[in-house]
Amino acid sequence: MIAAAVLYNAWVLEAVLPTGLDPRHSYVSELYAADQPFHGLFGGIEIVTALLVAAGALSLPARRYPAAGRRAGAGRWALVAFAASSVADVIVPMRCAPSVNHACEAVNPWHTATSALAHAALFGSMALLVAAAFRSPGRPPLRRWGPWVLGAALLTALATVGPLFARPGWHGVPQRAHLVLVGVWLVLLTTAHRPEPDPGARPGGP
Repeated sequence: MIAAAVLYNAWVLEAVLPTGLDPRHSYVSELYAADQPFHGLFGGIEIVTALLVAAGALSLPARRYPAAGRRAGAGRWALVAFAASSVADVIVPMRCAPSVNHACEAVNPWHTATSALAHAALFGSMALLVAAAFRSPGRPPLRRWGPWVLGAALLTALATVGPLFARPGWHGVPQRAHLVLVGVWLVLLTTAHRPEPDPGARPGGP
């Protein structure tokens, strides 16, 4: 999950690669649009990231606590769906980059659909796993920080929809903030593997 969090933010390579895109006004998915010079690089990174997320999701402990198990299990599979939708995003990429090619359609029906599915699965997994954390004993980091990350990720995602309603401009900034927050979420998920302390255990005992 930590590796996936890093790769999910590979858009930072824009700082050193001549992409020709303005990160303030372009979607990250434009980096792997079909006509872009680094289509193969960023598309490949997206697929590797998706595979890492799926592998990490399937390793999450879904049945540690009976009260949280059903939600945690559903959250794991929602993460797998998020990974699958991300792969579909690469399989049906944007045909061109609308931020630099004004003749390019801002809404590619297939790519928009796969992106919508990815977001629905992502937010579904967040909500389910945060709910599961609230039904687990102790104060796991997912319970403490998960709702804040979920809320902020949702707000930044909503701030990126301008081009879908013929209102382009500055949507690249909230989208990149959204990707950072998803990376934070993936790192938070690694804490699900931490064992809860046994209240009956004595300090220094066996």
